[in-house]
Order: sequence, then structure tokens, then C-alpha cells
Amino acid sequence: MGLIAIVTWSITAMVGIHLLYLWLSGGGLRQQATKVTRFPAALVFAHPVLAVSALGCWIAHVLTHQRFFAWLSFGVLSAAALLGFVMFTRWLGGGRHARGAEQRFPVLAVLLHGLAGVTTFVLVLLTATVATGR
Repeated sequence: MGLIAIVTWSITAMVGIHLLYLWLSGGGLRQQATKVTRFPAALVFAHPVLAVSALGCWIAHVLTHQRFFAWLSFGVLSAAALLGFVMFTRWLGGGRHARGAEQRFPVLAVLLHGLAGVTTFVLVLLTATVATGR
């Protein structure tokens, strides 16, 4: 399950990189000064930084089989997931009045990123739980 989690994590990251590119190319950083975005830069950048940090811990777990790394990864991934959920709810709340760069996000990309992220979250939780039982 650990390697499957890395695969789903990679899918999540690839789609997330695409969404970040769309946000940046749509002027997401420039819109910070005028407050027309629902996505503050700190939120946009903290989400992937936490997710990549959690992935590093997860790779350490897969290589060493240390349950500490599994649970550390799950904890950091939980924080990344929370920030992702905040962005998702802000994106949903944008509706036709949203003016920020995030309004152009393709629905399919957002849903794929979220579904792959939730799948990764569940796999990491299950694997960490099984690692505790060893």
C-alpha cells in the first residue's frame, strides 16, 4: 500500500502543479495587492509545501519501515489536506462573482486533484495504522 500511496500522491501532485500554473499564469500573485482573489498566496504555497514535506516523510517510511515516519507523514498530510479543503470551499463559493485567477480552474482538474488527494490520505492513514500493528 505504501507504493500505491506514492503513485496516487504523484497523480495528485501533477494535477496540483497544473492548477498552480493556471493560478500563477492567470495573475494570482498580481491580484493579491488588489484583493480580487479568494486564494491568499500564503495558502496557495503552504498547501504544496506541506504536501511535499509529508511525501518526504512517507518515502522515509517506505524505505525504513519506521512507523514514526508514517505517522509524521500523516500528520503533515492532514495539515495540507485541511488547507486544500479551505481552498476547495473558497473555490466553490466563488460562483459567477469570483474575479480571481482561480475562477478559470477546470472543474475536472479540481475534482481529480481532490479525489486523488483523498485517496492518498486514506491510503496513508490505513498504511500507518497497519504499521502500528506490526
